[in-house]
Amino acid sequence: MYKKYVKRCIDILLSFIGIIIVGWIILIIMVLIKCTSKGPAFFRQKRIGNQKREFYILKFRTMRIDAPKDTPTHLLENANSYITPIGRFLRKTSLDELPQIFNILSGEMSIIGPRPALWNQYDLIAERDKYGANDIRPGLTGWAQINGRDEIPIDVKACLDGEYVKRLSFVFDAKIFFLTFASVWKKEGVKEGKNFEESLDYRRE
Repeated sequence: MYKKYVKRCIDILLSFIGIIIVGWIILIIMVLIKCTSKGPAFFRQKRIGNQKREFYILKFRTMRIDAPKDTPTHLLENANSYITPIGRFLRKTSLDELPQIFNILSGEMSIIGPRPALWNQYDLIAERDKYGANDIRPGLTGWAQINGRDEIPIDVKACLDGEYVKRLSFVFDAKIFFLTFASVWKKEGVKEGKNFEESLDYRRE
């Protein structure tokens, strides 16, 4: 009952309330991005969703428009050179993820679930298939994100996503929701580019 109906109702309710509450913040951030760097305020990227259907995730643009578009940021050489000044702040505070409220409201994502893989992260997608983790809506935050995030190997991340699928419940979702705030505050498991030792202050899934 929770997985099929209640979870989606909670997503709709909280995302709608979230848009009302943080709408003014979204507008301010849009203006700041436009005033400090060339390019659009939002960044769209192809991701893998429920049942491996492709969709476009929505984020605030935090990198220059000439940055590689389909490479996970933690795998880029000298990723910091691409990050805009306002982008550093948005990543550090996770505010770059705010526009995903619209992905949640539209049903492409959930508040809690495995983070959506890039369309070309074939190894992660294949590993998740072993655990049924591609058969639920991806989330804004998830069990793997509060247990190591970028630092954990692909197979471990997929295993944690599979553990989430098995334990999926209202109580478990609530636990992940609140632990996410602590994880972001401590900036745990963050890796920003291959030279990430110099950039642990910046966040990227």
